[in-house]
Amino acid sequence: MKTTASADGTRIAFRQTGSGPPLVLVHGILSDHTRFGPLLPFLEPHATIFAMDRRGRGASGDHAEYDAFREFEDIAALVDSVADATGAAVTLYGHSSGAALALNAAVLTPHVRRLALYEPAISGGNLFPAGLPERLEALLAEGNPEAVVETFCREVLKFSDEQLEAFREQPSWPARVAAAHTLPREMRIPPERLFNPEQAAKITAPVLILLGADSPPGFKANVETVQASLPDARIALLDGQGHSGDIFAPQEAAGALLAFLREERRP
Repeated sequence: MKTTASADGTRIAFRQTGSGPPLVLVHGILSDHTRFGPLLPFLEPHATIFAMDRRGRGASGDHAEYDAFREFEDIAALVDSVADATGAAVTLYGHSSGAALALNAAVLTPHVRRLALYEPAISGGNLFPAGLPERLEALLAEGNPEAVVETFCREVLKFSDEQLEAFREQPSWPARVAAAHTLPREMRIPPERLFNPEQAAKITAPVLILLGADSPPGFKANVETVQASLPDARIALLDGQGHSGDIFAPQEAAGALLAFLREERRP
């Protein structure tokens, strides 16, 4: 793992692999950089990957006071660092809440060439059941972070027993359990902090928004809201997939990302 410094001095860790144009990956609410493991073999022959650990997770540092804006700065700092090191503008890809953060980070840096978002979780109101953060905090207080992850997967991602078992078998499962303590604070980010249409409208880079055809309706609603706010955005549908389609169907998701990365800028 390598590190770069964010605006407040927090060290943000990332893993660099592959060869080709720079591609920064930002994970979502319940993981660290290891969640992208299934996707990497399809991307690494074609792009230099910079997979980050968001603050409070994996090898990255944290701060006593949490503010979502600091996470915007973390991503922008990594993008700037990568652009300086490679001499090239960056494609930025975020999943779920990582996509919402990446959307905001793209306003803070001039070095985003393209922006790819998998179901940006811009609003918890249509995703999180009432009282869920409090119930998760109670499980954490009982010393049961694994139950936190299972509860989130069932109640927010709507996983079946089979899907949850497949999730457990992923090498990234231990990192998800280790990140369980960050769930309640992130779920309480006010929607207006995560999404401002006027700010989003400033993004001139082309944007690809990936949507799982079988994802819960709240995720689809978020995708449509984000697309409507952006000057140059299109939606790509992953048939038969849900909110984690980029790891359950990594070849299909990577194909869409790589095709987007290789495109010439549209007039």
